[in-house]
Amino acid sequence: MAKKSWKEKLHNKKDQLPEIKEIDCEKLIARTGKGKMVIPAPLEIDALMKQVPEGFLITTDQIREYFNEKYHAVYTCPLCTGIFSRIAACAAEEDQMAGKKDFTPYWRTLKTNGEINEKFPGGIEGQVQLLEQEGHSIIRKGKKYFVKDVGAAQFVL
Repeated sequence: MAKKSWKEKLHNKKDQLPEIKEIDCEKLIARTGKGKMVIPAPLEIDALMKQVPEGFLITTDQIREYFNEKYHAVYTCPLCTGIFSRIAACAAEEDQMAGKKDFTPYWRTLKTNGEINEKFPGGIEGQVQLLEQEGHSIIRKGKKYFVKDVGAAQFVL
């Protein structure tokens, strides 16, 4: 069986996401309190990433907060949010390689505290180049790279 493309993964309906359910794990309840948990859909994350205009940025934490508000939840899975944002980014790269002009500007989506996602297409170097072209300054802290003053460029979802 052939490996699925990133586009196929992005449009996968098999799992019927998003999934919203009551939190039943005691450890998680202790951290977040009682309430609902969201496992977002890749296409929903992609749609949010597409909204970010040139010169602005969002973080995966903002995406999670957006889903918490949308679904009246107390917790959105950070692991799924990270995985699905990567799927959206790689699907956008496939679109770009296919010559499409309208693709998700994935480099404008950062990890917590403005950290550049090393798993996105082009790696850190490619994203640094794209972010600097849009006027952002990049700083290095150890092995990690961050957008300097990410709050000043934060896009409101």
